[in-house]
Amino acid sequence: MDDCHGSDSERSVSRRTILAGSALTGLTALAGCLNGNEASNPDPVTIEDGTNCDNCTMAIVDYPGPVGESFYDDAEELLDEDRPAQFCSSLCTYAFTFEHEDEQEPSVTYVTDYSSVDYEIDTGGDAPEITSHVEADAFAPITDLTLVVDSEVEGAMGASMIGFSDSDDADAFQADYGGDLYDHGDVSRDLVMSMM
Repeated sequence: MDDCHGSDSERSVSRRTILAGSALTGLTALAGCLNGNEASNPDPVTIEDGTNCDNCTMAIVDYPGPVGESFYDDAEELLDEDRPAQFCSSLCTYAFTFEHEDEQEPSVTYVTDYSSVDYEIDTGGDAPEITSHVEADAFAPITDLTLVVDSEVEGAMGASMIGFSDSDDADAFQADYGGDLYDHGDVSRDLVMSMM
């Protein structure tokens, strides 16, 4: 009987090999699903000169502070053309999303990631203002950022929500300029409206 089925140690190794192979196959499939969802989201695009904010109509590149863009599966329904919705501020990004949430949710929303750019704070005006960065590589998914909300540093709409992919950068910015720290999931319509 042992000759037909192999020894106990051979069966044990074989069983372990099958279990390990099954586990690896499952993990590979899961990773493929996760990467597939991520890969299905469009990449951010540079906001071009002359583009107006889809929420407030201000010329985006003419103002300081974080900017944003949201991609919708049926953009033409919201924007009358097939393109990302683009915004002069993170506040307008959120305001537009909340305003249209019953119609569509964005597939992905990007805002300026101040951990990825060399920014400056202009202290020459009534309030400090942070530089704007509209290049595609300056954006990160809003879900990946820690937001410093309502610091003394302003953007296009005055009060600002300044995002950092590195939470240590957010902590350091808050220590220098005040404000409160928020994750994307904690931002509410009431918070956004209170700042506009």
